[in-house]
Amino acid sequence: MFDAEPSFHGPSPCPLVVTGLCLRSGDSLLLDDIDLTLSTNARTCIMGFNGAGKSLLLRCLHGLIAPTSGRIDWQGCSTTGTQAMVFQTPVLLRRSAAKNVAFGTHLRGAKAADLVADLLDQVGLSHRAATPAHVLSGGERQRLALARALACQPKVLFLDEATANLDPLSIRLFEDTMNAVHRSGTKIIFVSHDPNQARRMADEIVFLHKGRIADVSDTAGFFSNPASSAARAYLAGDLVP
Repeated sequence: MFDAEPSFHGPSPCPLVVTGLCLRSGDSLLLDDIDLTLSTNARTCIMGFNGAGKSLLLRCLHGLIAPTSGRIDWQGCSTTGTQAMVFQTPVLLRRSAAKNVAFGTHLRGAKAADLVADLLDQVGLSHRAATPAHVLSGGERQRLALARALACQPKVLFLDEATANLDPLSIRLFEDTMNAVHRSGTKIIFVSHDPNQARRMADEIVFLHKGRIADVSDTAGFFSNPASSAARAYLAGDLVP
């Protein structure tokens, strides 16, 4: 199912450079002076304790939340209309699986039908094309949400704990699709609390602690020798103040 390389994604954008990004809510500083450069073709995993600001950073990068200050720059490359995001809890339309995917594509007619069929096959849902989305299992709904996100042919795909509530088979199917999408040229930035998933799926780790970046390194380096005490505590399962 996942052997063929998908051909429906555009080229990945230029490297992402974030400078001085801050996010405030009242008197609370939720993201504090984030400076970050992400390469074009690396799969980036954002990790950290609950409340570290991972989802907030992802939403800022995607444009769902406007930062209080700072700059998000794709180095002169436009990503307008070419980003997509899959949330931990999917919100699907009350229509068939195929029509949910079709809603995300800008194509029409036979091209749209071919793309929908291709995407449903990529996520292992071809046999559920005519099934109403609301009767799908949790894992199927999440994979459908991924297919719908891919229908807009994103250059950047954001995933916010997208496999947190899935069984092992659904996680494997989801990750197989992520790998195929990555190979096609789409930049993937995802949040995960699962160290094993990070080892499997990430090329680089961004570790947040209390709204600040505590560590950025390649995956092997992060797990073998994390740079910050907070990251070491996180990997050891310890609490930090």
